[in-house]
Amino acid sequence: MQERLTIRKKEGFQGQRAIIIPKRIISTQCEKNEIISPLYITDIGYYPKAKFHYRERSQGADQHILIYCIEGKGTVKIGKTVYSIHADDFLIIPSHTPHQYAADPNDPWTIYWIHFKGCTSASIVDLALARFNGHKGFVNYNEERIHLFKNLYDTLERGYKSDNLVYINMSLWHYLTTFIFMDKVVAADESVGTQLIDKAIDFMSKKTEQVITLEDIAKTVNLSTAHFSSIFKKKTGFSPIEYFNHLKVQKACQYLLFSDLRVKEVAYKLGINDPYYFSRLFSKVMGTSPNEYRSRSNPTNSKPTALRAKININQV
Repeated sequence: MQERLTIRKKEGFQGQRAIIIPKRIISTQCEKNEIISPLYITDIGYYPKAKFHYRERSQGADQHILIYCIEGKGTVKIGKTVYSIHADDFLIIPSHTPHQYAADPNDPWTIYWIHFKGCTSASIVDLALARFNGHKGFVNYNEERIHLFKNLYDTLERGYKSDNLVYINMSLWHYLTTFIFMDKVVAADESVGTQLIDKAIDFMSKKTEQVITLEDIAKTVNLSTAHFSSIFKKKTGFSPIEYFNHLKVQKACQYLLFSDLRVKEVAYKLGINDPYYFSRLFSKVMGTSPNEYRSRSNPTNSKPTALRAKININQV
Protein backbone atom coordinates (compact mmCIF):
# COMPACT_ATOMS: atom_id res chain seq x y z
CA MET A 1 0.00 0.00 0.00
CA GLN A 2 1.42 3.37 -0.96
CA GLU A 3 1.98 5.81 1.86
CA ARG A 4 -0.53 8.64 2.01
CA LEU A 5 1.19 11.95 2.75
CA THR A 6 -0.84 15.13 2.98
CA ILE A 7 0.08 18.76 3.61
CA ARG A 8 -2.88 21.07 4.09
CA LYS A 9 -1.05 24.29 3.33
CA LYS A 10 1.05 24.28 0.20
CA GLU A 11 2.99 27.42 1.01
CA GLY A 12 4.12 26.03 4.34
CA PHE A 13 4.31 27.97 7.59
CA GLN A 14 5.81 31.39 8.11
CA GLY A 15 9.23 31.01 9.73
CA GLN A 16 9.43 27.27 9.16
CA ARG A 17 12.85 25.63 8.89
CA ALA A 18 13.66 22.11 7.76
CA ILE A 19 16.64 20.11 6.56
CA ILE A 20 16.37 16.71 4.86
CA ILE A 21 19.80 15.10 4.76
CA PRO A 22 20.43 13.60 1.29
CA LYS A 23 20.23 9.81 1.12
CA ARG A 24 23.71 9.70 -0.40
CA ILE A 25 25.13 11.46 2.66
CA ILE A 26 23.24 9.07 4.96
CA SER A 27 24.50 5.97 3.17
CA THR A 28 28.12 7.05 2.72
CA GLN A 29 28.85 9.18 5.81
CA CYS A 30 26.40 8.07 8.50
CA GLU A 31 25.65 4.38 8.02
CA LYS A 32 29.32 3.52 7.42
CA ASN A 33 30.82 5.67 10.17
CA GLU A 34 31.41 3.69 13.40
CA ILE A 35 30.87 6.78 15.55
CA ILE A 36 27.71 7.97 13.81
CA SER A 37 26.03 4.70 12.80
CA PRO A 38 24.55 3.86 16.22
CA LEU A 39 22.37 7.01 16.15
CA TYR A 40 21.99 9.71 13.53
CA ILE A 41 19.62 12.41 12.27
CA THR A 42 17.97 12.05 8.87
CA ASP A 43 15.58 15.06 9.01
CA ILE A 44 15.21 18.03 11.34
CA GLY A 45 12.90 21.02 11.46
CA TYR A 46 11.04 23.75 13.30
CA TYR A 47 7.43 24.74 12.53
CA PRO A 48 6.11 27.85 14.34
CA LYS A 49 2.35 28.24 14.72
CA ALA A 50 1.88 25.63 12.02
CA LYS A 51 -1.78 26.17 11.12
CA PHE A 52 -3.21 23.39 8.91
CA HIS A 53 -0.14 21.22 9.54
CA TYR A 54 -1.16 17.62 8.84
CA ARG A 55 0.64 14.36 8.12
CA GLU A 56 -0.66 10.83 7.62
CA ARG A 57 1.64 7.88 7.04
CA SER A 58 -0.34 4.66 6.71
CA GLN A 59 2.86 2.57 6.72
CA GLY A 60 4.77 4.74 9.16
CA ALA A 61 8.12 6.39 8.44
CA ASP A 62 11.45 4.71 7.81
CA GLN A 63 12.84 6.61 10.80
CA HIS A 64 11.83 7.18 14.41
CA ILE A 65 10.24 10.59 14.99
CA LEU A 66 10.45 12.95 17.96
CA ILE A 67 7.96 15.85 18.02
CA TYR A 68 8.34 18.46 20.78
CA CYS A 69 5.57 21.04 21.22
CA ILE A 70 6.45 24.31 22.97
CA GLU A 71 3.14 26.15 22.46
CA GLY A 72 -0.29 25.65 20.97
CA LYS A 73 -2.08 22.34 20.54
CA GLY A 74 -2.35 19.37 18.23
CA THR A 75 -3.50 15.78 17.96
CA VAL A 76 -1.47 12.67 17.22
CA LYS A 77 -2.86 9.23 16.42
CA ILE A 78 -0.47 6.29 16.71
CA GLY A 79 -2.06 3.00 15.81
CA LYS A 80 -5.45 3.21 17.49
CA THR A 81 -4.38 5.54 20.29
CA VAL A 82 -5.11 9.27 20.05
CA TYR A 83 -2.99 11.76 22.02
CA SER A 84 -3.86 15.39 22.71
CA ILE A 85 -0.69 17.47 22.57
CA HIS A 86 -0.16 20.73 24.43
CA ALA A 87 2.78 22.95 25.29
CA ASP A 88 5.69 20.98 26.84
CA ASP A 89 4.39 17.63 25.57
CA PHE A 90 6.48 15.47 23.28
CA LEU A 91 5.78 12.39 21.18
CA ILE A 92 8.07 9.57 20.10
CA ILE A 93 6.82 7.58 17.12
CA PRO A 94 8.73 4.37 16.34
CA SER A 95 9.68 3.66 12.75
CA HIS A 96 7.22 1.75 10.54
CA THR A 97 4.36 2.59 12.92
CA PRO A 98 1.19 3.92 11.22
CA HIS A 99 0.36 7.41 12.44
CA GLN A 100 -1.18 10.75 11.67
CA TYR A 101 -0.92 14.13 13.32
CA ALA A 102 -2.39 17.58 12.93
CA ALA A 103 -2.13 21.03 14.46
CA ASP A 104 -5.18 22.43 16.23
CA PRO A 105 -7.00 24.74 13.76
CA ASN A 106 -7.67 27.43 16.38
CA ASP A 107 -4.46 27.22 18.41
CA PRO A 108 -1.87 25.59 16.11
CA TRP A 109 1.19 24.08 17.67
CA THR A 110 4.77 25.24 17.47
CA ILE A 111 7.00 22.19 17.22
CA TYR A 112 10.60 21.11 17.00
CA TRP A 113 10.97 17.74 15.28
CA ILE A 114 13.68 15.25 14.42
CA HIS A 115 13.70 12.01 12.44
CA PHE A 116 16.48 9.64 13.48
CA LYS A 117 17.86 6.16 12.77
CA GLY A 118 20.82 3.97 13.72
CA CYS A 119 21.61 0.53 15.04
CA THR A 120 20.88 1.56 18.66
CA SER A 121 17.95 3.85 17.86
CA ALA A 122 15.27 1.18 18.39
CA SER A 123 16.64 0.41 21.86
CA ILE A 124 16.60 4.12 22.74
CA VAL A 125 12.99 4.40 21.58
CA ASP A 126 12.04 1.28 23.58
CA LEU A 127 13.65 2.84 26.66
CA ALA A 128 11.65 6.04 26.19
CA LEU A 129 8.36 4.19 25.70
CA ALA A 130 8.99 2.12 28.82
CA ARG A 131 9.85 5.14 30.97
CA PHE A 132 6.69 7.02 29.94
CA ASN A 133 4.35 4.04 29.56
CA GLY A 134 3.48 5.13 26.05
CA HIS A 135 4.47 7.43 23.23
CA LYS A 136 3.72 10.73 24.95
CA GLY A 137 5.81 12.47 27.59
CA PHE A 138 5.95 15.84 29.33
CA VAL A 139 8.96 18.04 30.07
CA ASN A 140 9.26 21.42 31.72
CA TYR A 141 10.48 24.07 29.31
CA ASN A 142 14.25 24.30 29.39
CA GLU A 143 16.23 26.91 27.46
CA GLU A 144 19.24 24.61 27.22
CA ARG A 145 17.16 22.04 25.31
CA ILE A 146 16.06 24.70 22.80
CA HIS A 147 19.63 25.97 22.45
CA LEU A 148 20.84 22.43 21.84
CA PHE A 149 18.28 21.92 19.06
CA LYS A 150 19.23 25.20 17.40
CA ASN A 151 22.88 24.24 17.60
CA LEU A 152 22.11 20.93 15.86
CA TYR A 153 20.18 22.71 13.15
CA ASP A 154 22.64 25.56 12.62
CA THR A 155 25.57 23.15 12.38
CA LEU A 156 23.77 21.04 9.77
CA GLU A 157 22.88 24.18 7.86
CA ARG A 158 26.61 24.78 7.39
CA GLY A 159 26.94 21.61 5.35
CA TYR A 160 27.62 17.90 5.57
CA LYS A 161 31.36 17.76 6.13
CA SER A 162 32.54 14.93 8.36
CA ASP A 163 33.21 17.07 11.45
CA ASN A 164 29.72 18.58 11.31
CA LEU A 165 28.05 15.18 11.02
CA VAL A 166 30.05 13.65 13.86
CA TYR A 167 29.39 16.66 16.09
CA ILE A 168 25.63 16.89 15.55
CA ASN A 169 25.06 13.15 15.87
CA MET A 170 27.10 12.88 19.06
CA SER A 171 25.06 15.84 20.33
CA LEU A 172 21.84 14.01 19.39
CA TRP A 173 22.46 11.59 22.28
CA HIS A 174 22.43 14.54 24.67
CA TYR A 175 19.31 16.04 23.08
CA LEU A 176 17.33 12.80 23.40
CA THR A 177 18.57 12.40 26.96
CA THR A 178 16.93 15.71 27.95
CA PHE A 179 13.57 14.07 27.19
CA ILE A 180 14.16 10.51 28.37
CA PHE A 181 15.97 11.50 31.58
CA MET A 182 14.42 14.89 32.13
CA ASP A 183 14.66 14.41 35.93
CA LYS A 184 18.44 14.66 35.59
CA VAL A 185 18.28 17.89 33.59
CA VAL A 186 16.15 20.18 35.75
CA ALA A 187 16.28 19.83 39.53
CA ALA A 188 12.76 21.26 39.81
CA ASP A 189 11.42 18.30 37.84
CA GLU A 190 12.73 15.71 40.25
CA SER A 191 10.17 13.34 41.67
CA VAL A 192 10.01 12.79 45.40
CA GLY A 193 11.41 9.31 44.88
CA THR A 194 14.41 10.64 42.99
CA GLN A 195 15.10 13.22 45.69
CA LEU A 196 15.05 10.52 48.35
CA ILE A 197 17.43 8.31 46.39
CA ASP A 198 19.83 11.18 45.78
CA LYS A 199 19.76 12.03 49.48
CA ALA A 200 20.54 8.40 50.36
CA ILE A 201 23.40 8.28 47.82
CA ASP A 202 24.86 11.50 49.23
CA PHE A 203 24.79 9.92 52.68
CA MET A 204 26.52 6.76 51.42
CA SER A 205 29.14 8.80 49.55
CA LYS A 206 30.19 10.44 52.81
CA LYS A 207 30.40 7.09 54.64
CA THR A 208 32.56 5.06 52.24
CA GLU A 209 35.30 4.79 54.91
CA GLN A 210 32.87 3.50 57.52
CA VAL A 211 30.65 0.48 58.13
CA ILE A 212 26.95 1.26 57.76
CA THR A 213 23.85 -0.91 57.56
CA LEU A 214 20.76 -0.87 55.38
CA GLU A 215 18.86 0.44 58.40
CA ASP A 216 21.28 3.37 58.71
CA ILE A 217 20.69 4.36 55.08
CA ALA A 218 16.90 3.97 55.23
CA LYS A 219 16.74 6.15 58.35
CA THR A 220 18.25 9.10 56.46
CA VAL A 221 15.13 9.24 54.27
CA ASN A 222 12.64 8.16 56.96
CA LEU A 223 11.54 4.97 55.22
CA SER A 224 11.31 1.36 56.29
CA THR A 225 14.14 -0.83 54.99
CA ALA A 226 11.76 -2.85 52.80
CA HIS A 227 10.10 0.20 51.21
CA PHE A 228 13.41 2.00 50.79
CA SER A 229 15.09 -1.03 49.20
CA SER A 230 12.23 -1.42 46.74
CA ILE A 231 12.35 2.24 45.65
CA PHE A 232 16.14 2.29 45.49
CA LYS A 233 16.44 -0.78 43.30
CA LYS A 234 13.68 0.46 40.98
CA LYS A 235 15.50 3.78 40.51
CA THR A 236 19.10 2.55 40.29
CA GLY A 237 18.95 -1.12 39.30
CA PHE A 238 20.98 -2.10 42.40
CA SER A 239 20.22 -2.89 46.02
CA PRO A 240 21.38 -0.16 48.47
CA ILE A 241 24.25 -2.30 49.82
CA GLU A 242 25.39 -3.22 46.30
CA TYR A 243 25.44 0.47 45.42
CA PHE A 244 27.32 1.30 48.62
CA ASN A 245 29.92 -1.33 47.79
CA HIS A 246 30.32 0.22 44.34
CA LEU A 247 31.01 3.56 46.00
CA LYS A 248 33.58 1.91 48.28
CA VAL A 249 35.32 0.36 45.28
CA GLN A 250 35.26 3.73 43.50
CA LYS A 251 37.01 5.22 46.53
CA ALA A 252 39.45 2.31 46.56
CA CYS A 253 40.37 3.07 42.95
CA GLN A 254 41.38 6.58 43.99
CA TYR A 255 43.61 5.26 46.77
CA LEU A 256 45.22 2.74 44.43
CA LEU A 257 45.90 5.40 41.81
CA PHE A 258 46.95 8.32 43.96
CA SER A 259 48.52 6.88 47.12
CA ASP A 260 51.19 4.38 48.17
CA LEU A 261 48.85 2.52 50.50
CA ARG A 262 49.12 -1.25 50.27
CA VAL A 263 46.01 -3.18 49.31
CA LYS A 264 45.25 -4.26 52.85
CA GLU A 265 45.71 -0.66 54.02
CA VAL A 266 43.20 0.48 51.41
CA ALA A 267 40.79 -2.15 52.72
CA TYR A 268 41.20 -0.88 56.29
CA LYS A 269 40.67 2.69 55.08
CA LEU A 270 37.30 1.61 53.71
CA GLY A 271 36.25 -0.06 56.94
CA ILE A 272 36.88 -3.58 55.61
CA ASN A 273 38.98 -5.62 58.03
CA ASP A 274 39.34 -8.65 55.77
CA PRO A 275 41.75 -7.85 52.89
CA TYR A 276 40.76 -11.06 51.08
CA TYR A 277 37.09 -10.07 51.14
CA PHE A 278 38.07 -6.62 49.88
CA SER A 279 40.05 -8.13 46.98
CA ARG A 280 37.13 -10.36 46.02
CA LEU A 281 34.71 -7.43 46.17
CA PHE A 282 37.03 -5.23 44.12
CA SER A 283 37.56 -7.93 41.50
CA LYS A 284 33.81 -8.56 41.23
CA VAL A 285 33.04 -4.89 40.60
CA MET A 286 36.06 -3.91 38.49
CA GLY A 287 36.81 -7.20 36.74
CA THR A 288 40.43 -7.15 37.89
CA SER A 289 42.32 -7.46 41.19
CA PRO A 290 43.43 -4.35 43.14
CA ASN A 291 47.10 -4.97 42.32
CA GLU A 292 46.39 -5.50 38.63
CA TYR A 293 44.25 -2.37 38.55
CA ARG A 294 47.02 -0.31 40.13
CA SER A 295 49.77 -1.55 37.84
CA ARG A 296 47.63 -1.33 34.69
CA SER A 297 46.14 2.10 35.41
CA ASN A 298 49.22 3.77 36.85
CA PRO A 299 52.51 2.38 35.49
CA THR A 300 54.49 4.75 37.71
CA ASN A 301 53.49 2.61 40.67
CA SER A 302 56.17 0.14 39.61
CA LYS A 303 58.81 2.81 40.28
CA PRO A 304 60.39 3.45 43.70
CA THR A 305 58.35 5.59 46.07
CA ALA A 306 60.83 8.48 46.06
CA LEU A 307 60.79 8.62 42.26
CA ARG A 308 56.97 8.55 42.18
CA ALA A 309 56.91 11.43 44.65
CA LYS A 310 59.26 13.41 42.43
CA ILE A 311 57.13 12.70 39.37
CA ASN A 312 53.96 13.73 41.16
CA ILE A 313 55.51 16.98 42.37
CA ASN A 314 56.66 17.84 38.86
CA GLN A 315 53.20 17.16 37.47
CA VAL A 316 51.36 19.48 39.83
